Amino acid sequence: MSNLEDHLRMDVVNGAKAIFHKGLVDVGEGNVSTRIPKEEELFITPTFSQYETMTKDDVVHLKFDGTQLSKGRRASTEYRLHVAIYKARPKAKCVIHTHSPYATMLSVVRKKIPVILEEMVVFLGGPGNISEFGRAHTYDIGEKALKSLGKTNAILLANHGVLVCGRTMEHAVKMAELVEKMAMIYWGSSQIAEPVIISEESRLKKDFDSNFSTYGK
Repeated sequence: MSNLEDHLRMDVVNGAKAIFHKGLVDVGEGNVSTRIPKEEELFITPTFSQYETMTKDDVVHLKFDGTQLSKGRRASTEYRLHVAIYKARPKAKCVIHTHSPYATMLSVVRKKIPVILEEMVVFLGGPGNISEFGRAHTYDIGEKALKSLGKTNAILLANHGVLVCGRTMEHAVKMAELVEKMAMIYWGSSQIAEPVIISEESRLKKDFDSNFSTYGK
């Protein structure tokens, strides 16, 4: 195993354990991947992930067309969702899909997360919009996610959960955590009064474009 492969596999393991310990997924759900530089290939968590005991040997090496290059565990059946992002966004190095409770709750009632705190603009690039419904484990859900993603890094998948992409695994984990945090704050504040939406200031957009955006070349 090369140093690069070892590093990328551990990146997936660390990202997977992070979202599990943060309560963004339960055992057997969600998935994490990282693309392999200069190749149409990725490393991704296996189907029905056991996060607590996951090791780098559980991580699956996959071509974008679904051909599995490693032995052992089978790849997550949601790999098509990840591939859709990688094909459309060269700057996206990592993709995370979660079923975090508050964000998924909003996705079920088809209610987007508007910009309620400035950090949404800095890290996500704007609101957490909602995609059209697409069937899980198909290319369709990836295409619909991309269509609604716009120039942001996060989307609520209708009646399904959350998808985020980042330039690094640390960025992607932060974004997955932030989406859930914003969903919880938005839902909670809605129980008190109508949440006040703030503007997406250009200075914050510049920070996002420079440091976190995965949109464009």
